[in-house]
Amino acid sequence: MSEDLYQLSFDDLVRRVRACTICKDVLPHEPRPVIQMSESARILVVGQAPGRRVHETGLPFNDPSGDRLRQWMGITRDTFYDEQKLAILPMGFCYPGTGKSGDLPPRPECAPAWRNLLLDRLPDIGLTLVIGQYAHAWHLKDAGKSVTENVKRWREFSPQVIPLPHPSPRNNLWLRKNSWFEAEVVPELQTLVGQALKVNDPDETD
Repeated sequence: MSEDLYQLSFDDLVRRVRACTICKDVLPHEPRPVIQMSESARILVVGQAPGRRVHETGLPFNDPSGDRLRQWMGITRDTFYDEQKLAILPMGFCYPGTGKSGDLPPRPECAPAWRNLLLDRLPDIGLTLVIGQYAHAWHLKDAGKSVTENVKRWREFSPQVIPLPHPSPRNNLWLRKNSWFEAEVVPELQTLVGQALKVNDPDETD
């Protein structure tokens, strides 16, 4: 299947992804893959999987987690949702449902089926933000055993990749215990985001 998909145009490939149903039998709702991408994007945001609100609206990070992430990045909603500048490819494209302690992990079928195909169509990415343990495991070379360990090692991956904790309100305790993150990592993150956007658009002022 992959060999044929590599022959598709960019637009046709994205349409195929958005019509994907490989996890239909194990999802709590009808499949609704939520991605954002353009071949011109300079920044890639890699999350875990859509939550319930994102599933309902079809807009990635359209929730309090997204508000905090945009604050960390130092950009507006308009910039964040400009697919010409910013691609969003979670590890699982569909809402996986909720378990006892929050949303379930991304479905394991998604990344092997689509991830490399899509990443190969993003030639201009200069900065990748990887959020949470599943994104860390896929995108970080020599990823550690915990999110905290990876985020503490952020200088090893910078400036091309920045590992982040999840911006969910569920992580407020983590943020209080690890105040160095917002003191040290966030300012550097905002600098790198600004640099990546200026390569894309010299008039960018966010």
